[in-house]
Amino acid sequence: MDELEWWEFDSAAELAAQAAGDIGFVIESAIEAHGDARLALPGEAGLDPLFSALAKSKGFEWAKVTLVPTADRLVGLGAPESRYRMLEGWFGAKGADIVSVVDESALGDPAEAARLADARLSLQRWPLDFVCLGMDEQGGTAGLIAGSDVGRVLDAPRGRRAVGVKSGEGDLVTLTAATLTGARAMMIVISGAKKREVLEQAIKEGPLSSAPIGRLLSTVESPVDIFWSPDEA
Repeated sequence: MDELEWWEFDSAAELAAQAAGDIGFVIESAIEAHGDARLALPGEAGLDPLFSALAKSKGFEWAKVTLVPTADRLVGLGAPESRYRMLEGWFGAKGADIVSVVDESALGDPAEAARLADARLSLQRWPLDFVCLGMDEQGGTAGLIAGSDVGRVLDAPRGRRAVGVKSGEGDLVTLTAATLTGARAMMIVISGAKKREVLEQAIKEGPLSSAPIGRLLSTVESPVDIFWSPDEA
């Protein structure tokens, strides 16, 4: 990991406003540099304040922005748990292009769902300009869930963009580690003392961490900003 910087905020609202401003700047810069912006956004609980603030961003054309979930449940696109549905709800009306990693023809087959997602994602331009990650209290992130086959995501061939993950919490399709860590910039957004403790320990342990996010971050070469507030949204 080349560069990691912590940013602390007094409240979730303050964090959301600053994070949205920084993401908006990334979008503006990417559009200026190469005509569009490509981002992967998380679906962990508690990030609504960030998405709300980001949806109010101005200064760029949302029609030039492509958004993809970092991971999504193998559920119908209209299901409450769908990360595609969540992103579509926040940003679809703004004109952003929301790319689903779930194909409803393969809801019962993670391997086939991942193959179809890989084919769809191959039509996009890479690398991503920006990845935002959330984290659960076990150090899970972007479909990398403690207790699941994390190695399949971390060790997926570099040419792959998505893999299927089976877990006790439900099957998923997630972007591969190489896709996530190949982004030009990365941000992690967390809140609460417990998550900070887990993340600090995972960073310290690096590739030997039992927390998926520690193993993922050990392979990141781009700058990583960690946004943290003590209160949970």
